[in-house]
Amino acid sequence: MAEFELIERIRRRVPAASGVVVGIGDDAAVLAPTPGHELVATTDSLVLGRHFTPDWPPADIGYLAAQANLSDLAAMGATPRWALLALTLPDADADWLDGLLDGFLEAAAETGLALVGGNLARGPLNIGLQLLGEVPAGQAVTRRGAQAGDRLVVTGTLGDAAAALELGGHAPTALRERLHRPTARVRAGLVLAGMARAMIDLSDGLLADLGHLLGEGQGADLDLDALPVSDALLEAVDAQADRRCLQTGGGSDYELLAVLPEAEMANLPRLAAQAGVALSDIGCVTDGGQVRCLDGQGHPVAIDSPGWDHFHGP
Repeated sequence: MAEFELIERIRRRVPAASGVVVGIGDDAAVLAPTPGHELVATTDSLVLGRHFTPDWPPADIGYLAAQANLSDLAAMGATPRWALLALTLPDADADWLDGLLDGFLEAAAETGLALVGGNLARGPLNIGLQLLGEVPAGQAVTRRGAQAGDRLVVTGTLGDAAAALELGGHAPTALRERLHRPTARVRAGLVLAGMARAMIDLSDGLLADLGHLLGEGQGADLDLDALPVSDALLEAVDAQADRRCLQTGGGSDYELLAVLPEAEMANLPRLAAQAGVALSDIGCVTDGGQVRCLDGQGHPVAIDSPGWDHFHGP
């Protein structure tokens, strides 16, 4: 199948969406942002052998590509709007492309995201994606703003995707689903945006990403016993020390870590109900200049899990 036949195949599957003046098929998309809002842009790529393996169903790859980028928008408190998809394919496999679109469009439909353009090229398999979201002017949540005494709040559960990677073919279905089909916490990001001083998505591991939230001279006390754990992880990984390493150093959770004022803690149950996901208070920001991992009694615990770095590895 030729390039423009593939593009037309994609175009026919994409539903109409608001704010799209010119969509797929032209030299560029023309978009109409909501008045009084600012655009939030993010981009990421999925690389064969790094983010997925050849045996992954193409629908899972498409779903993951969308959710990984949606998670960045969620961390900014943004509403997803538009996507540009750049595909490098080794051959024009229409069935594989249909599968990829199945997963991508499923994730898009769940969040109101519209595919408006992109690029096709031949070469080693690579999926590149750019997403645009919107926030009311001046209301984007950034990584900067944490203050000593603020609480650290995380969505969902931690360590499931890392456990799936560690266990490989022995991983139970529930853990594999968290790796192949994570859920970007878009709704939670919108709920927390009204009171969060700072926020980040947990793609590289709790400790690594927490470091990005802390300003110069700041530290944090993490209560390891408060880290939210799924039943699937408890059943699959017996040793508490191993679970803690997965929860603090494992990437690809795509949960949100938010910094909230202490005064908001009384509202946590209400916020969780609005967000549709559990919210856990896992520690606080300090002015001690270091991150301390503590057990429930406040005793230090050594953790050897620095998190993911694309150029140094875990």
